[in-house]
Amino acid sequence: MRIGDLAAGSGLTAKTIRFYEQAGLLPDPPRTQGGYRDYPPQAADRLGFIRQAQAAGLTLAEIRSILELRDGGDAPCTHVAGLIQQHLADIEHRLAELRKTRAALRELAERAADTDPAACTETAICTILNHT
Repeated sequence: MRIGDLAAGSGLTAKTIRFYEQAGLLPDPPRTQGGYRDYPPQAADRLGFIRQAQAAGLTLAEIRSILELRDGGDAPCTHVAGLIQQHLADIEHRLAELRKTRAALRELAERAADTDPAACTETAICTILNHT
């Protein structure tokens, strides 16, 4: 299958497919006598996997590590489970940080609503943020 057909079937651009080849996510396909890439049918499945893994938040390096395990004949399930747990922990941490930031911003918004701009002195840059 030529790159245009693979791109159309996968919803990706030919440029993205070539990038995945260069990034080691997609093996270099054999070439026709005319020099065109000739992708095997399983290339479409691999591209689908890459897209699903990206949608789950995995990086290209992580996806490459999964594919390398599979290509080496090993089941990547344990590795994938670990990556998912790490991403989940990262998300939980970021959510906690966002909750703290939201609380701080709500407090600042209340302070801003109660602040008279005329009360700003020349020594204070902003009395909303420089609250003592």
